[in-house]
Amino acid sequence: MTQPLRLPALYPQHQDLGAKFAAFGGWEMPLEYSGVIAEHTAVRTAVGVFDVSHLGKARLRGAGAGAFVNRCLTNDLDRIGTGQAQYTLCCAADGGVIDDLIAYRFADDHVFLVPNAANTAEVVRRLAAAAPSSITVTDEHDDFAVLAVQGPRSPEVLAALGLPADHAYMSFAVAGDVIVCRTGYTGEHGYELVLPRDAAPAVWSALLAAGAQPCGLAARDTLRTEMGYPLHGQDLSPEITPVQARSGWAVGWSKPEFWGRDALLAEKAAGPRRLLYGIESLDRGIPRPHMAVLRGNTASPDTASGDTGPRDTGRRDTGRRDTATGEPAIGTVTSGTFSPTKRVGIGLALLDSTAGVAYDDEVELDVRGRRSRMRVVKPPFVKPSVR
Repeated sequence: MTQPLRLPALYPQHQDLGAKFAAFGGWEMPLEYSGVIAEHTAVRTAVGVFDVSHLGKARLRGAGAGAFVNRCLTNDLDRIGTGQAQYTLCCAADGGVIDDLIAYRFADDHVFLVPNAANTAEVVRRLAAAAPSSITVTDEHDDFAVLAVQGPRSPEVLAALGLPADHAYMSFAVAGDVIVCRTGYTGEHGYELVLPRDAAPAVWSALLAAGAQPCGLAARDTLRTEMGYPLHGQDLSPEITPVQARSGWAVGWSKPEFWGRDALLAEKAAGPRRLLYGIESLDRGIPRPHMAVLRGNTASPDTASGDTGPRDTGRRDTGRRDTATGEPAIGTVTSGTFSPTKRVGIGLALLDSTAGVAYDDEVELDVRGRRSRMRVVKPPFVKPSVR
């Protein structure tokens, strides 16, 4: 039986603003209001506000809670102190990513986690099953709202509400019952506000009155793709490890213990079978998830001598093929969109490590049987301004 979608506290406000809605992680969330490009541009040039209350919330309390989290999640929590936040990963024993999340370190005995919506219950289940009796793990998914205020004008909008805005990137301050963290998913200077669910309508209204433009999850996706930020379920997943996704910077490799450590160390030492790259369109093509990436029309070194037969490149056959020619694919698009900033198609793609692909190489996509030219690039596609 299909479970009904959960609704954020601000659902009536989104309806009043004429939002278009979509299901996301078991929640019905605003996809857009005035249009993706307008909302995207507002964040890049001024300030936007996203309701991201579908994000999970979990709390660990008790003696040694911080040390326990550090034994479970990949990043080294001891790299940060009280009042700081950290991007980290929850991995399975085989190195696959169960979720990527933010950890807020309140104290050695108090850690607050913000997982992704669809993965919250599983993250909480795994932590609760592993926790000693001295540590409580509480799912607070429905207790709080989360509002992301993002863009170069975000500090003045928060100042208008009397909220702190001068703390450092990846740190947080507490103002009454509102946690203000210098984090975000857009690549712009911004904040994420974690606040009680019943306080959300008043704070949302105040943010709009101070000049923030309401933005939906569609613009959030174009913004994060321009930064090359991964989305769980597409660029990271139980089948895509942090090594493959180039997220090894979020792994405390020298830690003696974390979930998936042995598998990830082995994969790192052997070299991953595939790696995540950026791709940027050289024509009008727009990458979309699951499209096959093809070698393209790169000439063989033997072409000049008249040998136009296939080369033995040693590439692993992925099993995917061009719908028109049957050519083996060398990878798959994981995320893709039209970049409102660059006005071209951009995306992320997992490419076979044996394909010999390098940055600035040209590849092609199979776009419903039509070939589209792409250049392999290193994200971000747009210069970040998070600090």
